[in-house]
Amino acid sequence: MISVRTKFAGLATAAALALSVAMPASAELDPAHKGGTMRLLAVGAGGTIDPHINYTLQYWQLYQFIYDGLVAFKKAEGTAGFEIVPDLAEALPTVADDGKSYTFKLRKGIKFSNGNEVTVKDVVASLQRIFKVSSPTSGGFYFVIVGADKCLAEPATCTLEGGVVADEAAGTVTINLIQPDPELLQKLALPHASILPADAPATDVGTQPIPGSGAYTIAAYDPNKQLKLVRNPHFKVWSWDAQPDGYPDEIHYDFGLTDEAAITAVQNGEADWTYDPPPPDRLVELGTQFADQVHINTLTAWWYAPMNVNIPPFNNEKARQALNYAVDRNALVNLFGGPVLAAPVCQVLPPGFPGHQPFCNYTANPGEAWSAPDMEKAKALVAESGTAGQEVTVIVQDNAVDESVGTYLQSVLSELGYKASVKPISSNIQFTYIQNTNNNVQISVSQWYQDYPAASDFLNILFGCGSFHPGSDSSVNIAGFCDKEIQGKMDEALALAITDQAAADKLWAEIDKAVMEKAPAVPMFTPKRVDFVSKRIGNYMFNAQYYWVVTQSWVQ
Repeated sequence: MISVRTKFAGLATAAALALSVAMPASAELDPAHKGGTMRLLAVGAGGTIDPHINYTLQYWQLYQFIYDGLVAFKKAEGTAGFEIVPDLAEALPTVADDGKSYTFKLRKGIKFSNGNEVTVKDVVASLQRIFKVSSPTSGGFYFVIVGADKCLAEPATCTLEGGVVADEAAGTVTINLIQPDPELLQKLALPHASILPADAPATDVGTQPIPGSGAYTIAAYDPNKQLKLVRNPHFKVWSWDAQPDGYPDEIHYDFGLTDEAAITAVQNGEADWTYDPPPPDRLVELGTQFADQVHINTLTAWWYAPMNVNIPPFNNEKARQALNYAVDRNALVNLFGGPVLAAPVCQVLPPGFPGHQPFCNYTANPGEAWSAPDMEKAKALVAESGTAGQEVTVIVQDNAVDESVGTYLQSVLSELGYKASVKPISSNIQFTYIQNTNNNVQISVSQWYQDYPAASDFLNILFGCGSFHPGSDSSVNIAGFCDKEIQGKMDEALALAITDQAAADKLWAEIDKAVMEKAPAVPMFTPKRVDFVSKRIGNYMFNAQYYWVVTQSWVQ
C-alpha cells in the first residue's frame, strides 16, 4: 500500500492554497464577470426536486438561491454562514407569549419566478404544505406548531388552525407554538420551510419544478440527464445577506458520468465542478498538478452505517454491537482518502459540534478515541446473539467510494460469520430506498451533514421516534430506532435548551452515549469536503451551512 503521508502531501498543500485564495462575499457583483454558463456534474441526480421533500445536500446546496424562507442562513464565508438573517420577512420576528409566538412582517414587492407576488397567503399555504406532503422533518422540526398534531395524523386536511395566523391588511404572519423552541428560526431557514406559491401541488412534484423567489429558477429537470437553472426574470435583490444576485446566467447540472470521468472533465475544462468525492487514486494528481483548483474544508458531518433494528440480524442488539467492535475505522478512513480527508469516529455527534464530548466504547482500548478493532469481542457477541450464518446485504450508492466502503463492510460481516453481499443502486434513489421499510434494508452506507448547528439535528433527527415513518420514502431515521427512555431524554434536552443551552448540551452528550450503547448504527468517519473546480471558476466561497456558494463564483 502507498504511504498515507506520501500520498496526501500534495493535497495538503492544495488545501493551504485553497484557504489563501478564498474571497469574502460582496454586496455587489463585478459586472466584468457576470454571465456565462456554469456546468456542474454528479454521478446521479438527487431525487425529487420538491424543496419540501428533498433531503439531500446535493440539492439543498442549490435551493439556497432558488427558494426563500421567512428567514435564511447568511450567504457569507465560513461559520458566518450559520447566522440567521431576515429573508422574505422584513426583520427577525417579534417574539411574545414567553417564546411561543413569532410574528413576521412580510416584505412587499418580491415575486416568484412566475411573476406572482409573494403574499401572506403563500406563507400560510407553504407551512401547511410541509405536512400535506409529509415532509421528512414535519414531525421532527415542525411538530411544535399549534395544530401540527392534527396535521401529522391527517396530512391531507392540514390547516394548522391557530398555529399559523395571517393578517393580510398588516402583511404579517404569526406562528404560534405549543411550547418554546430555541431552534425554530434555524428550522424555518431550511429548504423544508421554503415559501412556495399557494397553488403548489399538495403532493410530491417529482420532476416538475415549483416556482421560487430566489435569484435562479429551475427551467427543466430530467434526473437521467440534467437539471437546468436560469435567472429568475422577476428577481431583484432585497437582501445581499439572504439572497444575493449571482454571476452565471445559467447553471447546467449534468448526470451520468462516472466519478472518474467527472474529474477528468473538470481537468480538461469540459465541466466546472463535480459533486461526488474524487476517487482516492486521483488525489495525488489533484494535489500536485491542480493545487490551485482544489479547496478542502472541514465539515460537521459523518459517514455511518445504519442498521435496521426491526429485522434480522440487527434486531439483535449484540449483533449491532459486534459490527461496531469489528470495523477497522482507520481502514475506512483510508478508503475515503486518508487522514487529510477524514478522521475515525465511534459516536454520533461530530467534533466541534454542540454537545460533543469525545468517547469510544467500541474499540480495543475504550476511551476518548478509537484505537483498533476488537474482533475477538465482536465474534463473541455474534456467538451470543445466535445470528451467525444469516444473510446480510449492504445497500450502497453506485460510486467508487461508497462501493469500496460497502465491500469492506461485506468482508467484515463475512469474517463475523454472516453470508454477506453488497448491492449498489443508483445514487438518484438510494437515499429514499434505504429509508423505506418496505424494502427491508438490513444495513446501508449513508452520510449525514448538519441541517443546522445543534445536537438535536443529529441525535433526534437520525434516531428519534418522530423521524421514523414505516412505509415512507421520507423516514430519515433509517435504523428505525425508537427507544422511549432515550426519546424522553431528548425531549428533556430540547426543553432545557430554552433556558439553559449549556445544560442541554451536557444532556445531549449523555444521550450520545446512550444511543451508542444501543448501537443502531456504525459510526465510521467524519469527512472533509474536496471541491475541485475548473480553471474557469473564480471567487470561490465556502459557507459552513451550505458549502460552496455556487452562484457567487464566476465562470471566465
